[in-house]
Amino acid sequence: MDTVEILDRFLVQRAQSSLLMPTHFKNPVLKPISHLILLGPGSRKFPSVCCCSVEAMSKVFSVNSSSKSDVDCLGETRNGDLNINKEEHLEAFGIDGKATLEGPIEEIARMESKEAEDLLGDLGILDSFSSRCSPRGIFCSRTLDLRSISAIGYDMDYTLIHYNVMAWEGRAYDYCMDNLKSMGFPVDGLHFDPNLFIRGIIIDKEKGNLLKADRFGYVKRVMHGTRMLPTRAVREIYGRELVDLRKKSRWEFLNTLFSVSEAVVYMQVVGKAIVKAHVEGHLKSEIMSKPELFLEPDPELPLTLLDQKEAGKRLLLITNSDYHYTDTMMKHSFNRFLPNNMTWRDLFDMVIVSANKPDFFQMSHPMYEVVTNEGLMRPCFKAHPGGLYSGGSAQMIESSLNIHGDEILYVGDHIYTDVILSKVHLRWRTALICRELEDESSALIRSQGHRATLIKLINQKEVVGDHFNQLRLALQRRIIRHPAQTPASINMDDNNELTENMQKLLTAMQRLDQKIAPMLEADGENFNKRWGFLLLTDLWDKSYLMRQIEKYADIYTSRVSNFLHYTPFMNFRSQEQALTHDSYS
Repeated sequence: MDTVEILDRFLVQRAQSSLLMPTHFKNPVLKPISHLILLGPGSRKFPSVCCCSVEAMSKVFSVNSSSKSDVDCLGETRNGDLNINKEEHLEAFGIDGKATLEGPIEEIARMESKEAEDLLGDLGILDSFSSRCSPRGIFCSRTLDLRSISAIGYDMDYTLIHYNVMAWEGRAYDYCMDNLKSMGFPVDGLHFDPNLFIRGIIIDKEKGNLLKADRFGYVKRVMHGTRMLPTRAVREIYGRELVDLRKKSRWEFLNTLFSVSEAVVYMQVVGKAIVKAHVEGHLKSEIMSKPELFLEPDPELPLTLLDQKEAGKRLLLITNSDYHYTDTMMKHSFNRFLPNNMTWRDLFDMVIVSANKPDFFQMSHPMYEVVTNEGLMRPCFKAHPGGLYSGGSAQMIESSLNIHGDEILYVGDHIYTDVILSKVHLRWRTALICRELEDESSALIRSQGHRATLIKLINQKEVVGDHFNQLRLALQRRIIRHPAQTPASINMDDNNELTENMQKLLTAMQRLDQKIAPMLEADGENFNKRWGFLLLTDLWDKSYLMRQIEKYADIYTSRVSNFLHYTPFMNFRSQEQALTHDSYS
């Protein structure tokens, strides 16, 4: 099979994007065309063979732009699907338009899928299914078809760019300690320990504690100062209380990695001087002068966005950071990985800096156009494709692009500011970026043996406990001569046999408890020794953060470049939801 045949048969735009990066290919037949270049943003120039492939795609297929009322058998919109063109058009291009697929459709689908898999192998593109069960998979809470998405908006910090947490938050911590010291706080001897914190921890401003709650709001773990409280103390303090984040005067939800230094300071000192470090801008000035010390660039990210852009998605950058900081960070993270002298600006149809989220999603603010590289601005009332703006609102974006609601996917790392508000107020589709998912997935894999043993012990205790309870009830009935006894229990001579067996079972349960308790305490240590797993509160139950992710984030993943292992046309489908009563059938 030669290169022309491969490219003419492979009709997915994802393949064209991959041709930019020869390292993605293993088959030597494709190496002669690895010199493909870009003319500019959103356009590519290929050798004649590739132009033929693009033309073939347009002759064979057309994009479905039908109304959203047109749906498939599963109720999903057909908007963005490909349609096969009329036979005469195909035959004029040398394609057999009368070809049919005869035979059992299940077998046909299997065979055609295998042929496509071989074709992908010839193109050097790895099977995407393998990545979906890995720490870098994209996980779906609510079915999301990317074909129906017209625009994808991105946050910047900890979304499109990732910071070295130790470097960034360590410096934020240092600035905070300096502020506290100048205020007279005794902070000598304190040092930055990021392991004191995980995302999803809640500050109880009334009692001065940090805590972790389950999906129902029940408090499961508590830290006072830097000391974890025992279970008995947790029950005494919070046994009658539920976490309610609507009471902002009481609860503070730390749901982003920017909260690391704040949480550590709070635990060590109980203060808010960390805010001063961020507001004064000292830290950002230091990062702008030496971005290589604080940023962790992702070489796969530019190609990911190129794939999406050339698949027809309008890309938006919506960040709270100012123009100069945004430009410096994006240049460092993107420009060196882009082909043909492209810059990060060429990727985006619109850029909004100083967006003032969360207000950006809820109300209207004045908008200014950034007109010079020095950041000079002028007032404007309507955004245009390709523009760079400061302020404004989400409604302005929708009006300018003439796209609304669930046609837009917004991707960010902050569950409240980025995900909840864009979902609740605008009905945008949402994606949460949570880098710790990679560590959590690896920790869960390492904990499989420990958790399997623990579950086995708990199940064994449940059986022993049930037998004990049945004997206890039988003894109770015999003592009071209850009429509901079985004939066998009535004919039993005395109660000694029941009592002895109950004593043995009770001893067995106590010994099982002695083995189970420390194992439960250690569950999650592979992720964090104090707080356990990020998205679990105990062996089975989900954390408060996980509940919010499931409720508001349509999909979630560890980094934006994970989209590279899928396609811009992916249909993410949520897993079958198990029913508690159905699990026993």
